[in-house]
Amino acid sequence: MDNSEESAIELHGDEEIIEVIDLNDTEPGPDDLADDLEDVDFDDAGNAGDDNDGWETEDEMEAEAEQDDSDLTFNKHTGSVFCVSLDPATNSLAVSGGEDDKAYVWRVSDGEVLLECTGHKDSVTCAMFSHDSSLVASGDMSGLIKVWKVETKEEIWSFEVGDLEWLEWHPCAPVLLAGTNDGNVWMWKIPAGDCKTFQSSACQATSGKVLPDGKRAVVGYEDGTVRVWDLKQGNAIHVIKGQDGHQGALTCLACNKDGSLMLTGSVDGCAKLINITTGKVVGAFSVEGGKGKGSKDEEESNSVESVGFCNILPLIAVAYLDGTLAIYDLSTQALRHRCRHEAGIVHLQWEQSSSVVSTCSLDGALRLWDARSGNMVAEYKGHTAEILDFTMNREATLAVTASGDNQVKVFCLQRPDR
Repeated sequence: MDNSEESAIELHGDEEIIEVIDLNDTEPGPDDLADDLEDVDFDDAGNAGDDNDGWETEDEMEAEAEQDDSDLTFNKHTGSVFCVSLDPATNSLAVSGGEDDKAYVWRVSDGEVLLECTGHKDSVTCAMFSHDSSLVASGDMSGLIKVWKVETKEEIWSFEVGDLEWLEWHPCAPVLLAGTNDGNVWMWKIPAGDCKTFQSSACQATSGKVLPDGKRAVVGYEDGTVRVWDLKQGNAIHVIKGQDGHQGALTCLACNKDGSLMLTGSVDGCAKLINITTGKVVGAFSVEGGKGKGSKDEEESNSVESVGFCNILPLIAVAYLDGTLAIYDLSTQALRHRCRHEAGIVHLQWEQSSSVVSTCSLDGALRLWDARSGNMVAEYKGHTAEILDFTMNREATLAVTASGDNQVKVFCLQRPDR
């Protein structure tokens, strides 16, 4: 924030209460900041008649943000933006989904909308392109899933399931998978709609990932169980639970390049390394040195929010809700670096061909870290609320971030070592 104080005026009956908000006083959390900004009266002559909750117009946001490093801002959404992904074929198109019950397909270069995905009944929390970028799937919280053909801009398929937890395209076929609140995992051929379900105990299928071979999927559940499913046969090849499994709901999954190892993260504060061939847990990682694992004494242990493998070195990254990014050595399982964030980390992503890992967090910043040294190599700001999702292009020259400030931003990533 700049070194100014904004006075917020609230009317209670006939009396006028003037509250001075010192925006420098403490480091407010994103929610506090959002609340504060909603109360600020920017009584601009030009905006006098706007009914915009006081902070949603672009001019006001620009006045509020102390810096904006982005190269393009996509601002068609009228609510928080929950998800964003790039088309795998060219990385030139983005799809974003939000609280306004819509998804948009738009060009990253100029923000031009190519397709507006309408007809959803709830917030769009999942939106992504198929493997060849010809189709886009959008899914809302109520479980309504729609598939759109990008070229013709038409909806070609839709289906309704229970409350949606996750959605993912098959890596090499027009096949869509979804996990729901009732524990089911669905798989459809698109657009024919041929359907298969993978049923398990009635607890949420909280996260899922199709393995690179396209024949198996790993699914994590609310009770801490991890199942490896055979997509063709429809049976569970491995079930990891009990002492081996997590002691709380799964939050994230990632597999290494060849699909031989899986990392799982949970609200229990632990990340597990699983050999997918044998179904055995071969490593466990926790920043509290194991205390987070199923700790009953604390109301909340330090939840793992995101995990990932480095492609070029035997390193893994684990991001925690307390703002710790931990880099571990895969072979020794030793903690290499602890990269501190001021606020909780939402998501991490490794660059495809380097040892740089990027994070987005609740303080609205995107940061790039060199996993070899543990040092931050770049920081990008511009959002006025938390970043809820981000993605990068293959060359790691571009990042696209989705935020609670109703905006998606495109950042050109420039680093001296490129």
